Amino acid sequence: MLETDKVFAGSIPENYDRYMVPLIFEPYAADIARRAGSLSPGAVLETAAGSGVVTRALAPKLPPGATYVVTDLNQAMLDYAASRQPPDTRIEWRQADALALPFEDAAFDLVCCQFGAMFFPDRVVGYREARRVLKPGGHFLFNVWDRIEENVFADDVTNALARIFPNDPPRFMARTPHGYHDTALIRSELEAAGFSSVVIETRAERSRASSARIPAIAYCQGTVLRTEIEARDAGKLQSATDFVASAMADKHGRGEVAAKIQAHVVVAVA
Repeated sequence: MLETDKVFAGSIPENYDRYMVPLIFEPYAADIARRAGSLSPGAVLETAAGSGVVTRALAPKLPPGATYVVTDLNQAMLDYAASRQPPDTRIEWRQADALALPFEDAAFDLVCCQFGAMFFPDRVVGYREARRVLKPGGHFLFNVWDRIEENVFADDVTNALARIFPNDPPRFMARTPHGYHDTALIRSELEAAGFSSVVIETRAERSRASSARIPAIAYCQGTVLRTEIEARDAGKLQSATDFVASAMADKHGRGEVAAKIQAHVVVAVA
C-alpha cells in the first residue's frame, strides 16, 4: 500500500458516499449492523468509519443506554459521516488511528470495522490494538474485500484504466482494497495479535446501478483512483471517467447494470 492510498480528501468523501456507498458498501453495512446488533453490545468502537454507512445502519440497533465511539483516520471523512448522521447523544465522533487507539484497555464490548483493515500499514498492530481495547470475550467484527476478480465492476474499471495508461496503469483497487483477501493470512495475523477464536465467512452480494456510468464515476471520482488518474494527467479525469463508462456499457449494457461483489466477514473473540 502506498501512503497516498489512505488520503480521502477534497471531493472524494462526498462522491464516495453518493456513489460508492450504495453501489457496493450498503449490503455489507447492513450485514455488519445485523451481526453487531445481535451481540447486544453496551460499548461499541467503530474504526475506519469512512462516510458513516455502518454507523447509520448500526446506531438504530443499539440499546438506548449504549455508547458508540465512531472513529476514522481522515478528519474529512469523519466530518462528512457526522453531517449525515441524525442527532444521537450515544455517538461520539473522534479522529483516531486504528493502529494507536486513544482508549483504555478493555473499554469496549465490540470493535467493528468495515473495509478498513486493508488500509492498515501493519495489520497485526491494528489487530492488537483492537484486542487491547476489547473486554475479555469481546468481539472484533470486520470485513475485507475478496480478490478483485471476484468483484466485477472494480476489475472492469481497473482493466479499462490500464488501456488509457498502458505504461503506468492505476492499480489502487487491486493493490489495496482488493489486496488483502487471503483468508489463511487473515487468520494467522489475528492469531498473532492474540485472538483465540476466528470465524471467516465469504459472502457474495450484487452491485447494482441505473447505468454503467454510475460505477465509472464511483470508482474514478469517489476513490483514490481519482488521485492516481490526476497524478498521471491532471486534465484527464473526466475523459478517463467517460472512457471507463463507455467500456463498461459495452460489456454490461446501456440500461441498468448489475454484477457480483464478494467479501470476507470476520468475527474474532478476544
